[in-house]
Amino acid sequence: MTAHITKAQLRHPDDFYADLLEAHEGLSKAESDAFNARLILLMANRIGDPGELKTLLEAAARTKHPE
Repeated sequence: MTAHITKAQLRHPDDFYADLLEAHEGLSKAESDAFNARLILLMANRIGDPGELKTLLEAAARTKHPE
């Protein structure tokens, strides 16, 4: 299992975030959730390595937003 990359890789993260917000414009909560699910699956397919994906799932679980 490879260690996941923790250093920022996006050259322009604010631009990506703006594009992500734009992609969600006009969507209902259910449509937005479905969009996110499709995007996650596309990104997972691009990564491809099951070990890497498991590592990323674990990292995401450790970084939950405080209530």
